[in-house]
Amino acid sequence: MKFSLKKQNVGVANYKKQDFDIAYEFSKKIYEEMKDLIKATVLFGSSARKTTSQGDIDVLVIIDDLTVRLTPELTEAYTLITEKLITEISPMLHITTLKLTAFWEYVRAGDPIIINMLREGIALLDTGFFEPIQFLLKQGRIRPTHESVWSYFAKAPSTLYNSKWHLLQATIDLYWAVIDAAHSALMKLGEIPPSPEHVADMMQIYMVNKGLIDKKYADTMKKFYTLSKNINHREIKEISGRDYDAYYKEAQDFVYKIREFIEDK
Repeated sequence: MKFSLKKQNVGVANYKKQDFDIAYEFSKKIYEEMKDLIKATVLFGSSARKTTSQGDIDVLVIIDDLTVRLTPELTEAYTLITEKLITEISPMLHITTLKLTAFWEYVRAGDPIIINMLREGIALLDTGFFEPIQFLLKQGRIRPTHESVWSYFAKAPSTLYNSKWHLLQATIDLYWAVIDAAHSALMKLGEIPPSPEHVADMMQIYMVNKGLIDKKYADTMKKFYTLSKNINHREIKEISGRDYDAYYKEAQDFVYKIREFIEDK
C-alpha cells in the first residue's frame, strides 16, 4: 500500500534570504566537519523575525553529549572549526552552542529563552527532534513547571539589588577618572602625591594658590575622594540616578579642565 505523508509547515518564510543562506552554509559545513556531533542547527533571533536590517546572524548548534563522549580534544576541535568557518563565511555569524542534555532540561523547565528559540527558530539541520518539539510547543504541550516559575522569579530581587550596586561601582569609576587626571596634572608640575588623600591639598598648594586652576577643581578632587571612601566603607549604600548624573557631569568637567591644563604649553 502506498500513501503520502503530509508534514506541517514550520513557517520558513519568516527569514531574510541572505541571512538564511549564510546560516545554511555554516550549518552544512559544520555538519560535514563534525557529522556525528551535530544534532541540530537553528536560525533564531532577529534574523528569523526580520526585525532588523542588519546585525548578527544567530545560529543555535545543539551537540550530542549522550552518545558522543565530549573529550577536551573534541571540544577544542569543535571550537577551532567553528571559529574557522565564521572567518570563512561571515563575521556576522554568532554561534550559540548547547549540549543536547542541557537543551532538553531547558525545554522541560519551560525556559523563556529556549521557548522563544522554539517559537521563532528555523531548523537549518535537524536529525529529527527539533521540529517535533516545536510542534509540541504549538500544541500547548510544553509549559513551564512550578519550580521554573519560582526559579526565574528568584533572580529578580538580586538583579534589582545589582542595579543599585552598579551605580555605586560607576561612581567609584568616576573617582578613579578624577584622581588619575589629578595625578597627571601634578606630575606635569613635577609633583607626586604620597597618597590619594593628599591629592586635593597638593592641588590647592601647587595649582590653585598659583592661579593655574580654579579652587572648585581642588574641591571636586576632595569631594570624590571622600565619596569613594564613604562608598567603600558602606557609609553610602545607594546612589540615585539623579545624583550619579550630577557626579558624572562634575567629573567630566574636571577631566576636561585637566586636559586643557596638560595641553597648555
